[in-house]
Amino acid sequence: MTVRLVFAGTPEVALPSLQALLDSRHEVVAVVTRPDAPAGRGRTLRSSPVAMVAEQHGLEVLKPEKVRDPDFLARLRDLAPDCCPVVAYGALVPREALGIPRHGWVNLHFSLLPAWRGAAPVQHAVWHGDDVTGASTFLLEEGLDTGPVLGVVTETIRPTDTSGDLLARLSVSGAGLLVATMDALDQGIMAAARQPADGVSLAPKITVEDAEVDWSQPAVRVDRQVRACTPAPSAWTTLGGERIKLGPVSMLSEDTSLAPGEMGVDKNRVRVGTASHAVVLGEVRAQGKKAMAAADWARGTRPEPGTKLGT
Repeated sequence: MTVRLVFAGTPEVALPSLQALLDSRHEVVAVVTRPDAPAGRGRTLRSSPVAMVAEQHGLEVLKPEKVRDPDFLARLRDLAPDCCPVVAYGALVPREALGIPRHGWVNLHFSLLPAWRGAAPVQHAVWHGDDVTGASTFLLEEGLDTGPVLGVVTETIRPTDTSGDLLARLSVSGAGLLVATMDALDQGIMAAARQPADGVSLAPKITVEDAEVDWSQPAVRVDRQVRACTPAPSAWTTLGGERIKLGPVSMLSEDTSLAPGEMGVDKNRVRVGTASHAVVLGEVRAQGKKAMAAADWARGTRPEPGTKLGT
């Protein structure tokens, strides 16, 4: 047997799940995604990655401004899905829509719930130094990521992982979990487990302001912050009042010679002091410039000895 699906998702991270469902024995009859949005330097309207892949497969694409729009709800009822799998859709699903598919809306969330409920679970897991994270499938309800859990997969967080690295792996393993969840729902062997009251943590969206590096923190926290904010919203600091973006750093546990934020420019590297020991900058991107190795950037900038980054 197959499960009749309407898939909801928007960004690139949802594509492995959409493709896995298309390749499965289940039937994807339509896709729900966010409306076209301005993108690129010209700010021209562009379809979401999910919409573009869906159109390539000849699927109907629904782009409601709001999920509670009566026309959208009527069309969803006409499609008569058994289940609506969701991956990074980007909008809340109201009660009126939740009850339409007989198996509900099943969300793939990139954490081990109830840890890191919210918009940025992977970034927060990296920033807080978690050793292990994963992905969960759960039944959507009106609360924020509070529904009963159907299945989980785990993933080790590596010492050099950026949030982009980790999310790329989770998007693939999570796609397999989502298909397995659809299989189990179809066979009637999937039991939903209520999330425990203990262990709840929240993962709100990380803003550009949050991504400013605080050099008064120990090196391990600076390292985690920069990796968590890579690739977005991108960690940054300032030099002479101008903002510069930073790629991942490496730590020098033996170097405590620099004050927090103080730069030490060597021939082939740029060190920066923290509250503990120095870090070595990786890539640097000055305003209006391309990203480059920190040593090349410093040769062009020529900072004076004792120059400090940050305000």
